[in-house]
Amino acid sequence: MNSTELVTRVLKGEPMKRTPIYGWLKANMSEQIAARFGSVENFEDEYEFDVAHLFGGPGHIPEDMLKRIYAHETITPEMVLDSPYNDPNIMSDYDDVVRQLKHHKSRDRFCYLNTNGIFECLNFVFGIENHLMYMALYPDEMKEIYRRQAEWNRQFALNAIELGVDMIHISDDWGAQNALLFSPAMFRDMILPNHKIIADGVKSRGCFLSLHSDGNITQALDGICEIGYDVIHPFQESAGMSYQLYLDKYADKFGIMGGLCVQTTLGFGDYDRVERELRRVFSLLKEKRWIFCTTHFVQDHCSVDELVFAYDLARKLAREE
Repeated sequence: MNSTELVTRVLKGEPMKRTPIYGWLKANMSEQIAARFGSVENFEDEYEFDVAHLFGGPGHIPEDMLKRIYAHETITPEMVLDSPYNDPNIMSDYDDVVRQLKHHKSRDRFCYLNTNGIFECLNFVFGIENHLMYMALYPDEMKEIYRRQAEWNRQFALNAIELGVDMIHISDDWGAQNALLFSPAMFRDMILPNHKIIADGVKSRGCFLSLHSDGNITQALDGICEIGYDVIHPFQESAGMSYQLYLDKYADKFGIMGGLCVQTTLGFGDYDRVERELRRVFSLLKEKRWIFCTTHFVQDHCSVDELVFAYDLARKLAREE
């Protein structure tokens, strides 16, 4: 059984003896890993990663709007509504995605492409404080902006599926450390229906769908089930989301990608803690709908020695009967 087949079965809820392995490494650790292994790609090969996280494709924000953002202008909902998005259908903009797919599919990896959500990407446009204020002051305008963003994202996703990705991965941070950044009512009224636009498009092509959201999103979990997500990254224990809640209520509804916390466990030089946490999480989630992964990008205060220690143990635990 190759990696794509393994991950596919895990996401469908079929118990597997071997746990798929992956990690978010490139953002902060490329130079350190390359000094030891030659490249991040060599590290991925060394530890036989089952999953690949792809980035690329066209951006949605037009050049004139980007100039205003970089000039620190205050961007209002009206300005966004007056500015047409870039065309997502220029297929040459996906050339790097094609290159990444070729590399990882030569290793039979399950490949998912990072895409925008409808909330987090607009924090870049408005600034998060203004964005949250606009949700309260201009709900009708923001709903229309979210709808347009969702339609753009849907087309982006459909194009990526045609190229051969196995899963669309939507990054849309909704959580603070203890609760959602907005009210549960706002989530149901403004966020959920527009994620459903994207989800329905992805599902119509028989493709898997995953969500990345940092923080505590417990108040959105039932809605996530309604949208149709197959897997959530990271289901953040360090923000108060217990794996026991997942096992008791949601294990038959969606999978988890995560398990190695970069906020509390990895990167602090405490090898005993790393081992305790890895053994604890594997004892809870092994043979469940779970892909072992870091909870976010490994931070640059992590040593390569500690990273190697963690992945040596994770690979061992993932393959143990």
